[in-house]
Amino acid sequence: MESALGPPEKMAARRSELTPMMGQYFDLCEEYDDALVLFQVGDFYEAFCEAAEAVSRTCEVALTAREDSTGEYPMAGVPIDSAASYIEDLLDAGYRVAVADQVQDPDEASGVVDRAVTRVVTPGTLTEDELLAPGENNFVAAVAGETGKASQFGVAFLDVSTGDFVATSVRDVSSVRDELARFAPAEAILGPLVPADVVPSDVTISPFDDGAFDSEAAGEQLTRHLRGGAQALASDVEVRACGALLGYAEYARGGAEGDLDYLTHLTRYDPRDHMILDEVARESLELFEPRSVHGAEGTALVDVLDETACALGRRRLTDWLRRPLVDAAAIEARLDAVAELTESVVAREGLHDELKGVYDLERLITRVSRGRADARDLRSLHATLDRVPDVRETLADAESERLAELRERLDPLDDVRDLIDSAVRENPPAEITEGEILKPSFDEELAELRATERAGKEWIDSLEAEERELTGIDSLKVGHNAVHGYYIEVTNPNLDAVPEHYQRRQTLKNSERFVTPELKEREDEILSATARADDLEYELFQEVRRAVAGEVARVQALADALATLDVLASLATVAAEHGYVRPEVGSDGIDVEGGRHPVVERSLSSFVPNDTHLGDNAKLAVITGPNMSGKSTYMRQVALVSVLAQLGSFVPAESAELPVLDRVFTRVGASDDIAGGRSTFMVEMSELATILRDATENSLVLLDEVGRGTATTDGLAIAQAITEHLHDETRAFTLFATHHHELTEVADSLAHATNLHFAAADTGEDGVEFDHRISRGAATASYGVDVARAAGVPNSVVARSRDLLADLEAREEDLVEETETDVTESDDSLPADARETLRDVDLAAMTPLEAMNVLADLKDRLDD
Repeated sequence: MESALGPPEKMAARRSELTPMMGQYFDLCEEYDDALVLFQVGDFYEAFCEAAEAVSRTCEVALTAREDSTGEYPMAGVPIDSAASYIEDLLDAGYRVAVADQVQDPDEASGVVDRAVTRVVTPGTLTEDELLAPGENNFVAAVAGETGKASQFGVAFLDVSTGDFVATSVRDVSSVRDELARFAPAEAILGPLVPADVVPSDVTISPFDDGAFDSEAAGEQLTRHLRGGAQALASDVEVRACGALLGYAEYARGGAEGDLDYLTHLTRYDPRDHMILDEVARESLELFEPRSVHGAEGTALVDVLDETACALGRRRLTDWLRRPLVDAAAIEARLDAVAELTESVVAREGLHDELKGVYDLERLITRVSRGRADARDLRSLHATLDRVPDVRETLADAESERLAELRERLDPLDDVRDLIDSAVRENPPAEITEGEILKPSFDEELAELRATERAGKEWIDSLEAEERELTGIDSLKVGHNAVHGYYIEVTNPNLDAVPEHYQRRQTLKNSERFVTPELKEREDEILSATARADDLEYELFQEVRRAVAGEVARVQALADALATLDVLASLATVAAEHGYVRPEVGSDGIDVEGGRHPVVERSLSSFVPNDTHLGDNAKLAVITGPNMSGKSTYMRQVALVSVLAQLGSFVPAESAELPVLDRVFTRVGASDDIAGGRSTFMVEMSELATILRDATENSLVLLDEVGRGTATTDGLAIAQAITEHLHDETRAFTLFATHHHELTEVADSLAHATNLHFAAADTGEDGVEFDHRISRGAATASYGVDVARAAGVPNSVVARSRDLLADLEAREEDLVEETETDVTESDDSLPADARETLRDVDLAAMTPLEAMNVLADLKDRLDD
């Protein structure tokens, strides 16, 4: 975040001389010294002094000046009606924004209008629809460390726009990082024992009072804001993380009483209840963010799966993809529901059509509860509730347990629906203080006032014809404006015919405007009735809104059920339209026939399916083959099929039997961390360290080109040691793609490993041709020069590469022949054990590295 602007120094120096309004501004700047204060002045939000310069520079608005008894100072403002876009610019520039609204009617103020900060806008506490992605959560996180135990952490996440509130505790810093990567918060606050480097670089770390993380203060926050307080939580660190997060949300809402009433529940989760997909895995598998290729944006997995009909469903789909299940029974329950909807076109399409008319209930009810919903929001809620009976009817014949249970949870909230229908007009205006938002029939007094208003306006409407007839002035007009009220207008040539009882109200260039005592009386009657009716409507609307807010828990429960149905229907649509099959989950190994990459297959006219078999006989596979042959796509495909299955989705394959994985690890592609001072190789080794430390026999490990960032001998040694460790110690399901062909011999020597390869054909002048089909055994060549030629490397470089390659291969053959000759010649000077070693060596099967090691050993013996 940008450094706080604080109270303007120029004002601080002459505080006692400030005008009342500027004194108000100074006080708010002093109270919110960590934010840029936007101060309502009429229809604008204004900033002054250093803050004005920041607003002018960031928002590209004019910098003007204000002058009073203390002198002249800069001023810049943005229109309130379009403030959201300017606030977004300020957030992007790193500022917090404290919005100070007028909280008093200017007509009722005897002096300066009262103003107060009604919200502090930060990246993680947004509630403005214009600033939020409709199908995504916007979380703020809090991390607390346990006193005296730096290895114990509480982690909590809150979306203040929807009320989603979850928490857990973990044992180490890497697990904190995993959970932050899982939920991808926009902002985080950290307790005093938490290192800042646990937070991903793209997350804003905001300073907050360390006292908020105190156990007693946090517990009071939980008791005040949540029914049941801390009962759902398992440890003190969880209490402190949740309490501090509530304190931060309260601060961001300006401390308004009851502004967090929509936070009705807190869910504690155990990370072990879901497959772990850390930041590295999420990025390399492109679950949420696709990589751009040659400047063209790709497609993420979530987009491939997204056939949801409403924002509720899209957010739920993202949540499921963040947290695939590890409970086989829960997975099967989802699969049963998807299977039923896949088979029933009528139910699936019926659900989709009905859910298209569902508004974002979670954010709607949040605005209602916070007193920020307008009449249109209530009508949107009514329109959604109108859909619920039809959704229930669509599921009338549901057989799967999950669909039947969801149907029962679809509370139509008839009482809420009927209240809104009886109170709010069908097409109300956006402004709720100027009338015409409620039906007059809703309240007897309101009906009487509107009848008086209507009768007066009808009398006005008939006045023009009557006055024309009485005066004989055919051009006479009756009109109205906001300044002068109702009037009778007569053009100058007809002024001689104006009756004596007309009273002049306004003189224009070509006409005069008049009023009569009766017109004035009617006007007062109309205005009085209108004002009283508008005020009464606003009061009644607030009562209706409060009544609806009282049912926040029921609305949230309905939103939860609708969101789940939308995701299940979406997964069924994808399965039906793209030929996915139901996986069998809970097997001992990975057995996939005709598996496909769910994203890549959408972009290709033809995709080559491949089988995968990993189990007791071979849990580790070394994969060789040339670049561009499909190794990386194949490995990611295996991981994505597993993720989809544990999400509760059908999978792109002919058949699939899959284990329940606890985690997917990926070491794929090259990357560095320049800011952190880490090279590509250091990043690679760090990721490998995480894999070797945390992987279990129920994990899936994807390794691509390990050890390529250092010398060949070092890299090969590391790759072989890792292969042996994963095979012997970890026993995880492992796919290891490599150009170290020596590893194929290592795989042959291991009891539970196998070799796989992607074949290619040398087509001579045309280069190399791939069939993208995986086969048993090791690749016979790497075709690196051919791939370079296909990539457009100049012909001269390609030709020189071929010559050098031929030379190197010839040297290697000569070395082998010389070694064989030396071995066959009798040399009585060699020790007997050395001669025995040479006789047993199978040079044809040895790798160059192994031959070098044997020669080094023999040399050592001779030197001795």
